[in-house]
Amino acid sequence: MIYDKKVLGIIPARGGSKGVPRKNIRPLCGKPLIAYTIEPALNSIYLDRLIVSTDDEEIADISWKHGASVPFMRPADLANDTAKAIGVVQHALKTMEEIDGVEYPVVVYLEPPAPMKITEDIDTAIKMFYDHKPDSVVSVNEANQFHPILMKKIVDGKLEPIWKPEPEGMPRQFYEPKAYMRNGAVYVVKRENILKGKFYGDNIVAYVMPLERSVCIDDLNDWYVAEAWMNNLKVKKN
Repeated sequence: MIYDKKVLGIIPARGGSKGVPRKNIRPLCGKPLIAYTIEPALNSIYLDRLIVSTDDEEIADISWKHGASVPFMRPADLANDTAKAIGVVQHALKTMEEIDGVEYPVVVYLEPPAPMKITEDIDTAIKMFYDHKPDSVVSVNEANQFHPILMKKIVDGKLEPIWKPEPEGMPRQFYEPKAYMRNGAVYVVKRENILKGKFYGDNIVAYVMPLERSVCIDDLNDWYVAEAWMNNLKVKKN
C-alpha cells in the first residue's frame, strides 16, 4: 500500500509460450524463470497482493512453491497466441476484487521474461506513479544498438533510411535524440483505465533501467544472454 491506496501485483504466465517452450518454468541458472519475478515482487514494500495469472497447472504449482498466490485459473481464451495483455489484466483485476472484496486503484504488471529486475525497480516505478500521477509508468532502457536511426527499408533493392540518414562515423551513443525501448520489466497502470480497455493511457512516465537489468527473453538467444548476465553477476559477488 502507498498513500492509503491498495496495489495489486499481477504476473502473467501462460503455458503455451512459443519462442522458448515452457519458458515460464524452464530453469534459468538453477531456478524457474518465473521465480525471478516472484521473489523481488514479494519483497516490495508497496504491493498488497501478488498473484499469478495462468492457465497451466504446473506453472500454478511452481508459483505457489515460490510464494505467489494463484487464486484462479485463467480462461483458455485469454491464454492463446492472440490474447492481449489488457484482457488478461482486466480479468485478473475484476476477479481479484471480487475474491478479496476490495478495490485495487493501481495494478502492477510484472512479466516473467524480464528476469533481471529487482525489488528497487518495482518500488521505484510505483512511487513514480504516485509522485507524477500519470496514466502509467513503463520501464524502459536506452536503445543505443536499436536506435531508430539504424532502421532501414529496402526500396528497389536499395537500402534507405526509414527515419533519417545515419551520420557516418558517429558512435551510437551520440545519436540524437536519445531513444528508449520498453524492456517488459515493470508496468504500473490505473484501475480506471484498465476497466475502460486502456493499458498505457496517454500520459506515460518512463522509468529508465540499466541495460544489465533490461534483458527480455523472447527466444533462445535472449535466454543465453540472460544466463550470461546472471553468471557474470555471480562472479562479481564472489
